[in-house]
Parts: sequence; C-alpha cells; structure tokens
Amino acid sequence: MKEKFTTVFKISVGIMLVLVIIGVVWPDGLEKTTENVQAFISNKLGWYYLIAVTLFVLVCLAFLLTPLGRIKLGKADEKPEFSRPTWIAMLFSAGMGIGIVFWGTAEPISHYAINSPTVETGTDQAIKDAMQYTFFHWGIHAWAIYGIVALVLAYFNFRHGHAGLISATLKPIIGDKADGVTGKVIDILAVIATVIGVATTLGFGAVQINGGLSYLFNVPTGILVQFIIVAVVTVLFMISAWTGLGKGIRILSNVNMGLAGLLFLLVFSVGPTLFILNLFTSSIGAYFQHLPTMSFRIAPLDEETREWINNWTIFYWAWWIAWSPFVGVFIARVSRGRSIREFVFTVLVVPSVIGFLWFATFGGAAISLEHNGVDTISSLATEESLFGVFSNMPLGMIASIVAMTLIGTFFITSADSGTFVLGMMTTGGSETPGTTIKLTWGVLLSATALALLYTGGLQALQNTMIIAALPFSIIMLLMVISFVKAIYKEGRELGIGRFHPPNKKKAK
Repeated sequence: MKEKFTTVFKISVGIMLVLVIIGVVWPDGLEKTTENVQAFISNKLGWYYLIAVTLFVLVCLAFLLTPLGRIKLGKADEKPEFSRPTWIAMLFSAGMGIGIVFWGTAEPISHYAINSPTVETGTDQAIKDAMQYTFFHWGIHAWAIYGIVALVLAYFNFRHGHAGLISATLKPIIGDKADGVTGKVIDILAVIATVIGVATTLGFGAVQINGGLSYLFNVPTGILVQFIIVAVVTVLFMISAWTGLGKGIRILSNVNMGLAGLLFLLVFSVGPTLFILNLFTSSIGAYFQHLPTMSFRIAPLDEETREWINNWTIFYWAWWIAWSPFVGVFIARVSRGRSIREFVFTVLVVPSVIGFLWFATFGGAAISLEHNGVDTISSLATEESLFGVFSNMPLGMIASIVAMTLIGTFFITSADSGTFVLGMMTTGGSETPGTTIKLTWGVLLSATALALLYTGGLQALQNTMIIAALPFSIIMLLMVISFVKAIYKEGRELGIGRFHPPNKKKAK
C-alpha cells in the first residue's frame, strides 16, 4: 500500500529540518533568539497561561459533574478497546514519562534548598511548600491540559466520525475552513508543538541517563555521550514503532509501570517511610487548600517571586501545552468507548494521585537526607540528584540501574507514541500511519532533541518549548469553545439533564 505524504507532513518535516540545521550551523544565534522570545512570553504573558490553564481545569470539572458526562466517547454500544489497568498504564506512560523520573527528586529539593517559592530555604515551611508546589505543577492542572485535548478529539472523532485531527475539532466554529488552508495551518502548528514538546522530554532523558552514568561510573557528560545515548534509544524505539500500537507501546507501557512500581516500592520501603507518609498526607491537604491561590499566583509587585513563577509554573504550563497535542491524540486513541465522566475522572485523578505518591516518596527521601544533614543533594546537578539519593540507600546501585532502565523504557515509549501520533496527525488522521512516515518522525524527534541540546542544553530545550506552546494554547481555547457548542447541541437533541427534546409538545 502506497503511503500518503500529505501537505501537512511535507511542510511540517521541512520546518523541523530547517530548525535542526539552524541549531547545528548557528547554535549561539538560535540559543540567544529563543532566550529572548521565551523571556518576552514569560514576562508579558504569564497571566494568560495561568488563566487559560485554570479554565481548562474548570471545563473538565464541569463535564465531570454535568449530566452530559453520561455521553460516551464513541457509539452507544461500543466497548473500551483496552482494559482499565492497561489504559491507565498507557496514558500515564505517555503523559508523564521521563519527566516524572527526571524531576522526581530535583524539583522538591530545589524548592526546599535552592529557591523556595514563598519562604526562606531550608526551613520546615520550605519543606511543606516544596511538596505543595510540586503537586501543583504535576497534578490536576497538568492532566486537565492533556484531558481537554483528548476529550475534544475523542468526542469528534469517535462519536461524530470526524478525522482524528486538531483542525477537525474546530468545524462547529470555522466550518468548511477546517478542511482547507486554515485547517492545514492549525494541524501544522499542532505538529510543530508536538515535535518540540516530545523532543524536549527526550533531551531530558538523554541528559539524565548521561548524569547517571557520570555519577556512577565517571562517564563524561556532554553532547557526544548524549548523542550515543539518543542513537541507541532511537534504534530501540524504531523497532517498537515497527510493531504497532497493540504490541510495542502496550507492552512497553506495562513494563514501565512495573519498573516504576519496583523503584517506588524500593525507595518507599528503605527510605524514610513514616516521613514520606506524613509528608504525602500533609501536602495533599495543603495542595487542595491553596489550589485557587496557586492557580492565579502571578506576583505583580514582587519581581523575585515572579521570576520563580516564570521559571517553574509558566515553564510547566507551557510544557504540558506543548505536549498536549501528542498526549491528547494518544489518550483519545486509547480511550474509545469510555464515558465522558469516566474519562475525565480517570485522566484527572488517577495519574495525579500516582504522581503525588511518587514525588512524596522520591522528593521526601531527598529532603529528608538534606534536612537531617546526611547528604547535600541540592549540590548535585539536576540530572544527578536521583542517583545521589540512591547512593545513600541499601541496594543503591541496583536502584540506579533500575532507574536508568526505566528512563530508557520511558524514552522508548514516549518516542514510539510520538511517532505514532505524528503519523496520525500528518496522514489525515489515519489510525494506521505508514511505517516510513513513523520512522521519518522518529529520526526527526531524535535530531531535534540533539540539535536543541547542542544549541544550549536544558535551557535551550525549555526556551523552545515555551515558544512552541503559545500558538497552540490559542487553538486549545478554540477547541473548548467548539466542543461546548457541539455537546450542548447534542444534549438538547438527546434531552439529557435539563435539556428537552425539541419535538416534545408534538409528541404529546
């Protein structure tokens, strides 16, 4: 069967090739340009990100509670394709992946010992704030961003038979333009955001594997070692991509959850278990108590606090938005047959709770070591902090090897899922994109990650991602408007909740 190389595919590939070439030929210029644009967005549009993301949370909660939540993402008699445990494993592996391992110790220890969001570092209150804000960044807001994109895509694709494209979700408000030039531009923006978002995460993974090898075996850190790591993992995820969604990604997702569970139980059992449990419980309460305040915290009169918000909260919101086309398409694809209510509850709550337990365990272990004067984890490089925690525990070497294996499998799963989703997005929404197209995107994902690392390391990754997220955030707002308009129309037609069938009087 001849593969379909669409206009969206050709233009998107061309744009990413240009970016990669610029990154290699003109690294200093690209780094400076992205730094300036990122600074402008963070300083001038931080308020916009906070309001937009909070709106996504409110919309998700509304459909969790409204009678419209009974509507199924598919036909009335459709059954889910995957079991609930496999479904959760797949959406969690795609949605968090490498990031939760990379930042598991690094973010809490940074908020506690390096730069606290509200109080003096190293204090008891700094411990509480560290976990509260980590929960905030990885909790309901993050999953609402993913959830809203996935929900809208699944609704229009599986219930109304539209193509599985971002542009197709906007038909209720832009009409036939969704099939024309306007639709193609929308899909290209979604593809670019996806490539940069996934490439950023792959870059984090390569850096952390390099950091682990450096900490444990004195392997040098730098672009050469990271190139080798990316090259090896690229071959592995291409093999996985070749096998398709039902084999490679499904199997690896379950492997990820198994390895993550093993690592979690090891740290939880040999670490400060009681401290972790108390910290988790206390932080959950603080998280929900201060959630409204944190959601709109912009600090207009405090430049230092505003800089912290830009570096952490705005960075995360941009990261999740940049990842949302990828994760949204993937979660939508594996969620067919679920009701809206089940979908929203599972996507918002289950991964958030798993993430909270993870950060309380790994972040709590790191903070406990430093607070009690056992080790100074905060003095280590970001990518080495996890291995610094392991070095203070029984079976630390085994835990480090398991962790690097987990990062590798998350790397493979994220890249594999990314190639599948990019294949869908650039072949008119095909649920079985061709192998050549998937492999092309696999190479470009790895090349983009390496180009950004070569340009300026982690900072270049973060800058580029924040830039890519801005145009797609506007598309997300349009998707919400389109979805609300369409589903309320369907609610009236079905007589769900307060709606009544339009021909009720005639029927009498």
